[in-house]
Amino acid sequence: MKLGKVEFCHLLQIIALFLCLSGMNQAEPSRSRSKPYFQSGRTRTKRSWVWNQFFVLEEYMGSDPLYVGKLHSDVDKGDGSIKYILSGEGASSIFIIDENTGDIHATKRLDREEQAYYTLRAQALDRLTNKPVEPESEFVIKIQDINDNEPKFLDGPYTAGVPEMSPVGTSVVQVTATDADDPTYGNSARVVYSILQGQPYFSVEPKTGIIKTALPNMDREAKDQYLLVIQAKDMVGQNGGLSGTTSVTVTLTDVNDNPPRFPRRSYQYNVPESLPVASVVARIKAADADVGPNAEMEYKIVDGDGLGVFKISVDKDTQEGIITIQKELDFEAKTSYTLRIEAANMHVDPRFLSLGPFSDMTTVKIIVEDVDEPPVFTSRLYSMVVSEAAKVGTIIGTVAAHDPDASNSPVRYSIDRNTDLERYFNIDANSGVITTAKSLDRETNAVHNITVLAMESQNPAQIGRGYVAITILDINDNAPEFAMEYETTVCENAQPGQIIQKISAIDKDDPPNGHQFYFSLTAEAANNHNFTLQDNKDNTATVLTRRNGFRRQEQSVFYLPIFIVDSGSPSLSSTNTLTIRVCDCDADGIAQTCNAEAYILPAGLSTGALIAILACVLTLL
Repeated sequence: MKLGKVEFCHLLQIIALFLCLSGMNQAEPSRSRSKPYFQSGRTRTKRSWVWNQFFVLEEYMGSDPLYVGKLHSDVDKGDGSIKYILSGEGASSIFIIDENTGDIHATKRLDREEQAYYTLRAQALDRLTNKPVEPESEFVIKIQDINDNEPKFLDGPYTAGVPEMSPVGTSVVQVTATDADDPTYGNSARVVYSILQGQPYFSVEPKTGIIKTALPNMDREAKDQYLLVIQAKDMVGQNGGLSGTTSVTVTLTDVNDNPPRFPRRSYQYNVPESLPVASVVARIKAADADVGPNAEMEYKIVDGDGLGVFKISVDKDTQEGIITIQKELDFEAKTSYTLRIEAANMHVDPRFLSLGPFSDMTTVKIIVEDVDEPPVFTSRLYSMVVSEAAKVGTIIGTVAAHDPDASNSPVRYSIDRNTDLERYFNIDANSGVITTAKSLDRETNAVHNITVLAMESQNPAQIGRGYVAITILDINDNAPEFAMEYETTVCENAQPGQIIQKISAIDKDDPPNGHQFYFSLTAEAANNHNFTLQDNKDNTATVLTRRNGFRRQEQSVFYLPIFIVDSGSPSLSSTNTLTIRVCDCDADGIAQTCNAEAYILPAGLSTGALIAILACVLTLL
């Protein structure tokens, strides 16, 4: 008759219990021969306890209390005069003692994993006097382990990684299972490991739980992840042992074992000639089954007739080669270009050089398409000059543009009036000759920047733009004049030859060699007896007094006409007037008052009247 797993475990428990009780019963006689002595009254006698360390199986499931052992004393004659008492851990709540016989029973199910042993104290008392007949002694009840706990993977489930193409026996990860049973008793906690799922790719060492690769050349590009199921079984893996499982997810990490390869040997792209510089012409990509840094590539143009016209760079995100324009394309000059492009891995693993080479070549042909281009001027900027004295209709210069297309359509010219709002210039629509349309003034605008438009006759929407800078040449058409409105003073006590003012001049013209001004008094003022003028020969002049003393009562203001001539050809001149006021000055020559009327006020005015007049003047000011 076959026993199930549960029935087999119960049978083992009953056999172990039977052996344990038999052993204790057989040990009782020997225990009484080796006990220490205790003092009872005045007489020293041999201690008569018959007991020792007890054992009891855990997880007892019977309906009756479980017999643990028996306490007995030689003092006990079996006449009921001795009673036994029990104290300590679990006394009364778990363990009970028959006070007459000394039999100890366990009343509750015990679990070694919760508490492995109990320390108790036993004592024999005289039933009549309730006094001890022997000293109290301590003993231990040990809970004997059974295999009631399966191994557990406390850190599971596991994840791990191992490089693809690793050799057989490469360590991946170590798994560990723990068993709560007693490791010092039997095989209940002795665990062995086995692999239930994941063969033949991986294996596990039975004693250590180290998972290793079991097949060579595992390719991530073929399969990058494996799910393993690992079993831990106690009882050294024997039948009847308990087991636990965990999962291990193993990911193959990438190595650079795949060289880049272009899907095609040649590519062709069409681009319009009007495509701006730095525009993207095409994107090409070499396929690489690796990932991350192992798939990083660099591209370069190694040959072809477009080395200086195109360049290639790599898109770091997509690992594509980006072909861009470096120079303007011209269909009329060249209609196609051929490039030889190489793609190569940036990080090559020397272990896999035999799988190489880790680079590849392809050919890219770029066809330039013709587009209807606007007219092109012969120069990006035209510089012209014209005198400000030029008459209306004077020719200034000529611009020229042509249609770069094969049709070479005729071109018509016009001026962008947004750049010539005053309409100073005209242009001949057919010849491109620019002429003056109005009188010019350099002092108003020295340089005119205009835009000339060139339109195809057959397609007016195609417009080219040329830029013209017209510089106006100066002529001497402005007379010199005072640099500012001069007004000065002279003290009544001034001496002859005293400087009262220094003057300078300006001229709106701009002669090539700079200005040279000449100063003098006008003919009617040349012989006056009050002031004279001295030309300093540096475009300044000095006004000086000519006589001794001035009187405000006689004349309070003088007007001195000064003649200024420039060095132009022909020269121009102007007469400017210097106003000179006569003032009362202090000892340092600083003017105090220049009001002539202050001397002719009526003498009969009181101080109050003077204050009132002054207040009125201040109010008016």
